[in-house]
Amino acid sequence: MMYKESLRRLNFPIFLVLAVFISANVYGQTDDRAKQIEAAKKEGKFLWYTSTNLTESKPLLDDFEKQYPFIKGEIFRASGEKTLNRIATETRAGRWDFDLVTISEVDALQDAKMLAPYKSREAKNFIPEFKDPNGYWTAIYVNYATIGYNVKLVAEKDAPKQWEDLLDPKWRGKISIDQEQYSWFGTLHKAWGRERAQKYMRALAKQNIEWRKGHTLIAQLMSAGEFPVSVVYAHRTEEMKQRGAPIEWVNTVNPLVVTLNSAGLSVKPPHPNTARLFIDFLLSKPAQQRLRALRRIPARPDVEPFSPRMEQSKLKLTTAPSETGAQYREVVKEFREVFGL
Repeated sequence: MMYKESLRRLNFPIFLVLAVFISANVYGQTDDRAKQIEAAKKEGKFLWYTSTNLTESKPLLDDFEKQYPFIKGEIFRASGEKTLNRIATETRAGRWDFDLVTISEVDALQDAKMLAPYKSREAKNFIPEFKDPNGYWTAIYVNYATIGYNVKLVAEKDAPKQWEDLLDPKWRGKISIDQEQYSWFGTLHKAWGRERAQKYMRALAKQNIEWRKGHTLIAQLMSAGEFPVSVVYAHRTEEMKQRGAPIEWVNTVNPLVVTLNSAGLSVKPPHPNTARLFIDFLLSKPAQQRLRALRRIPARPDVEPFSPRMEQSKLKLTTAPSETGAQYREVVKEFREVFGL
């Protein structure tokens, strides 16, 4: 009894100190958050550059504005390449219009010193491969590039199962690829080595590719029967399939190419506090769950993809390589040269 009583007396001050420490730490975080929100309230707006479709980016912005009704956001939406070109043109003229950007090509912006580090409070919830160690960017969702086909035109047993299968003469003139499929091109070089990848790409170029712009458009045209096979984004194909479209995507390709659509803060944001608050929101679990509901593949590991077929453990994934601005431009140049674009 005396031992237990002494133990209780010994532990009481320790528990008290811990309680005070934890309370002070939580209070400090709450106080910092309140200051951030108050500063964002004074700014009242921000400009978001993104390659994400408006059907997905606008609902995210709406959710944010409902949470913070004193802030109004504006979206500029274009492809990753066009977004890079716009930022380069504006900054050369001395203009820093954008507050934050979400594209797959954030490495090029980081290399050009157009992004500022920001370690969001939410970034701790993401795996190391999905965030920059110095806080320059964090992925908000991922894309899986693979082979898709129209099930009315191609039987499952006859569908291409690997990238090399697209070289079969029977697919000549029947394959569609996005004309800006640079990450896929670069990632296969990373996975296979230059010699093998170059041999493959030059052989593929002889297949009379049907070039189109936009993965959603390609999936729609494939569904309509304009061509039987294409290089697709798995999430878009899966979404359309679930709505009844006669299309399917292949989960056996090696590698299945993963690109990260990541958020980065402008190095000279006109509305820095609002931009940081919005980045926090994009990385939060509710926003990631919203992305899942919009049929995107969330980057946050505690939010499952909307289809079990997309679980990472079931796929042979290779993430697109980090590229400087010069490396990105070289990939674009080589892609266009190989395919005659």
